[in-house]
Amino acid sequence: MPRSSPHNPQLNANGELQHLLSIEGLPREILVQILDTAEPFAGVTEREVKKVPLMRGKSVFNLFFEASTRTRTTFEIAAKRLSADVINLNVAVSSQTKGESLLDTVANLSAMQADVFVVRHGSSGAPYLIARHVKPHEHVINAGDGRHAHPTQGLLDLYTIRHYKKDFTRLTVAIVGDVLHSRVARSLIHGLTTLGVPEVRVIGPQTLLPAGVESLGVRVFHDMRSGLKDCDVVVMLRLQNERMNGALLPSAQEFFKHYGLTADKLALAKPDAIVMHPGPMNRGVEIDSSVADGPHSVILPQVTFGIAVRMAVMSIVASN
Repeated sequence: MPRSSPHNPQLNANGELQHLLSIEGLPREILVQILDTAEPFAGVTEREVKKVPLMRGKSVFNLFFEASTRTRTTFEIAAKRLSADVINLNVAVSSQTKGESLLDTVANLSAMQADVFVVRHGSSGAPYLIARHVKPHEHVINAGDGRHAHPTQGLLDLYTIRHYKKDFTRLTVAIVGDVLHSRVARSLIHGLTTLGVPEVRVIGPQTLLPAGVESLGVRVFHDMRSGLKDCDVVVMLRLQNERMNGALLPSAQEFFKHYGLTADKLALAKPDAIVMHPGPMNRGVEIDSSVADGPHSVILPQVTFGIAVRMAVMSIVASN
């Protein structure tokens, strides 16, 4: 089995995807391979028998050190549709509380013949640490680490944009809201720039944008109306109150007034613009219900596409 590349811990010596830890640093060809692989899997959802045998006999361990219903559920569905055996571990209430270290937990699961670890952790970099210590035939998929990255969410957003807009190289994409605490925003920005989107905008108050965010290749707007003008894609982010220390916002009502997506503000974007949200949504804070449920919204298809994208990622790493 090829060991991981010394230059990129996500790729093996043959340049194939060994672990999915971050979109940052992945070559364009790998991103396109994942999106192309997800395409036929999206059709599996429509079939009467929703299973393919690609991972029969393989074991997928969902290691969630942080609560997450939606991501864990879609990974579980994706693994089962690939015919894998799935073991869900809510580690937050088990071994970690008994003082067992992260690597001890993984070593014990490895002894149970694991093939894929899907890891969500509150500390940035935890999936990288695990990836450095697993056996050559084992694979790690980052399901969200701290404020750092959420690569499968970024990929399903990229898949959704490609599904509706076809060509990345002609788009203007706006990402709105709490970029500072959003691992989704970071992953999506890296993916969009790698795939050739000419203009990526971030829109939000100064307090919710990371210092130096322009270095990621984005244009910064503090005024939502000018930021949304002529956009093809509008991605709303959840206000992550649980990650905020101190008062970064005067109030939710004040945020909605300036940065909430209403039909009135959306009218400034292109007539065929799509509206996305990684969920869960705070209606009346980030987005008005009339927009969330309206004709421009692709929020529910995003969830469906998320299963296909996670099937694609698992099937690719498990075959390398």
